[in-house]
Amino acid sequence: MKGFGVIILLAAFVLSNSCKDKDPSILKVFVRNQNNELQSGAKVVIIGDVNSDPATPTYVDTIITNSSGFAFFTMDPFFEGLEKGESTGYFDIIAKKNVDEGSGYIRARAHITNVETIYIQP
Repeated sequence: MKGFGVIILLAAFVLSNSCKDKDPSILKVFVRNQNNELQSGAKVVIIGDVNSDPATPTYVDTIITNSSGFAFFTMDPFFEGLEKGESTGYFDIIAKKNVDEGSGYIRARAHITNVETIYIQP
């Protein structure tokens, strides 16, 4: 009887964990200057790379970095628009503050936080 109770408890645990919501899809871009200082108020644009393999659908979003020097993109709407089974997108990143700018590239995956640092130069 004791073994049966353990099995019931284990089954309840497995079922409760399988019903939890999935983690959010986040793209976090830090912007630093040539002195490696984080830059607040920088404009960060992500652009879906339609020439990637596999191709990323057209997608553009713009965020201004916060006081901690990073832009926080919620990517759930992008991933919800993909075909079933697709969970990756490739993005060009452009960051600009005043006359300084920089660029980069990132692979974003669904349900995790993807992080990239862009260095802007005069």
